[in-house]
Parts: sequence; C-alpha cells; structure tokens
Amino acid sequence: MEVDALMAPLAEYSVKAIPDRRIVEVYDADAYLGDEEALKASERQVVAGNGYHLFLNSLQPTIRVTVTIRIWPTEQEPPAGADGSVPVTLESETGLLVINQLTYGPAGEMELPEPGVYEGHAWWTGRESTAAYYNDALARIGDDWTVEQIRQGWAECPFEEIYTLDLHFVRPSEEVDEDD
Repeated sequence: MEVDALMAPLAEYSVKAIPDRRIVEVYDADAYLGDEEALKASERQVVAGNGYHLFLNSLQPTIRVTVTIRIWPTEQEPPAGADGSVPVTLESETGLLVINQLTYGPAGEMELPEPGVYEGHAWWTGRESTAAYYNDALARIGDDWTVEQIRQGWAECPFEEIYTLDLHFVRPSEEVDEDD
C-alpha cells in the first residue's frame, strides 16, 4: 500500500493468529458478545460485525494469518491491490481491542489512542491463495504423516494471508445510564 509520506498511522499493531474454525475475532476487551448474524454475514462479506465485535472469515482453519490494525488521523481508502474490502465500525469503550482465536484464546491486544467509536475499512490479501495451498497440502497428507510434518507443511505456506483494519476515530462512546 502506498502511503503519503507525511501521513503515518497514529497507532499500529500486528499479530499472527490461527483462524480456528476459519474465524479470527476483533473486539473491545469488555464487549465480548457473540453474534450469530454477524458471524454468518462474515461468510458472505469476509469481515462483518455488530459494532463491538468483528469476525474475520478465512477460507482455511489452520495456517496463521496476519491481523493488522492501524489508526489514522483521517479516513483512508483501501489500497488498489487489496483482494477485497468492506466498511467497518468498531466501538471500544475500554480503548483496548482483543484479537482472538476461538479455541486458542487471545493472540494479542492493541491499546487504542483513546476509547470511542472508530470507522474505516477492513481489507485483505492472500486469502484465496492461502486456502488453495491449504487444500492442496491437505490432499497430500498421508496416513504416515506425523503431527510435526503436518505443522511444518502449514508453516511452509508460500503465501501470506493478511487482514488489515484501517480505522480513524469518529467520536467518544456514549455514556450508558446504569439505571436504564
């Protein structure tokens, strides 16, 4: 992605995560709310959420993917070389985002510059090529393969599956009246 040399992200965080059951989640540390509708929407549009919780939907369940979150001073357009993109909104009342692997737990956490509502785009690259490698490798695995040989096969994937959230701060979170 070409970035204006004068404009750099205010914050950036990257982590490798296993897309367990083909999903990696990004959510506010205090807002872990599962959402079947958003999960199903991620099957159609790759990344979907409910405002507090995003689901990133891979086409394979095993090979580590890279999740990058960048906070910009202004809205950014997805790069021309992206395989796809969707607009996203993510609210973080705590200012701490969790990148989670369903069975394995958190892969990492990102502290945002400030709590509040962020908008922008999720975009991805390498999703289909990584899935094709996974399917080809799976077809070659024989009964005599050890777990270590299989792990090595996944680690040798020549493609990198990347999901990037390019977000910018929109507004503070609305205060919730505890009496409501």
